[in-house]
Amino acid sequence: MITFGPVPSRRLGRSLGINHIPPKICTYSCVYCQLGRTLKMQVARQGFYEPSTIRAEAEDRVRWAVERGESIDYLTFVPDGEPTLDIALGQEIELVKSLGLPVAVITNSSLLGQPGVRQALMAADWVSVKVDSVEEAVWRQVDRPHRSLTLSSILEGIAAFAREYDGELVTETMLVSGVNDGEESLRATADWIAGLDPDWAYLAVPTRPPAEPWVQAPDERVLHGAYQIFRDRMDQVEYLIGYEGNAFAFTGHVEQDLLSITAVHPMREDAVSEYLARAQSEWAVVDRLVAQGELVELEHGSHRFYLRKLRAPGERM
Repeated sequence: MITFGPVPSRRLGRSLGINHIPPKICTYSCVYCQLGRTLKMQVARQGFYEPSTIRAEAEDRVRWAVERGESIDYLTFVPDGEPTLDIALGQEIELVKSLGLPVAVITNSSLLGQPGVRQALMAADWVSVKVDSVEEAVWRQVDRPHRSLTLSSILEGIAAFAREYDGELVTETMLVSGVNDGEESLRATADWIAGLDPDWAYLAVPTRPPAEPWVQAPDERVLHGAYQIFRDRMDQVEYLIGYEGNAFAFTGHVEQDLLSITAVHPMREDAVSEYLARAQSEWAVVDRLVAQGELVELEHGSHRFYLRKLRAPGERM
């Protein structure tokens, strides 16, 4: 399935996700990624699915949600990899916008140095760009980019996009303890982001199991300091540190729903329990998917999470 949800989003309300990149093809292999390490590093843009197929699946999912009284606030391109790797992204945004809902794209910003990528995003109503650091060494440590990428080109591309884009532009900075949360590093990042004049600047911490087990969120003291540094430079600053809730939709096909959602949105144990209760299903479904190697059970903080087992393209079950 290309579409999933609607799922609760801390920024977008109820989001119907569009997963248009196979797992896990990305320009980065971020240490904190909730989907694990990148399976295929790539910077060349290509087609993955027919745009008409994406539009048709989105239309079917929207119709299903409406019939069941499920609200949708955004159609969101938030795939198993970097969305701008899809060379047809601009066309796909235009196609799904015809469904009458605002469209969001969450990008890691790595390809915004390319004019074609910036143009593709212009039709979106809401775009999130990632700025984890403006220091080359720190950026390489936390985002682990493809070897051909340079931070200077990416930052120039983000700035050019911000000047041209007339939709809602937000930034996201993921803070990793001991990596990009030092005061000097944060001041440099906040100074640069303030120059973009974003609608919102979000400070995030890892709230789901990260790709690397050593990754930890900064403590409350560091988080408060980071907020103050950003708030001194911008009015619209918020944390992304809370749990988004358990309001997941279901179609009645429990196994398929769980696998679709957890492919891009790991679920906490209590969310899975509530989901199964709504679907009038039993925990045995989860046990079976774990035993079959379809779901992975992970501990993070004081919670247990469930994540779909990702496989490289062409890998057999």
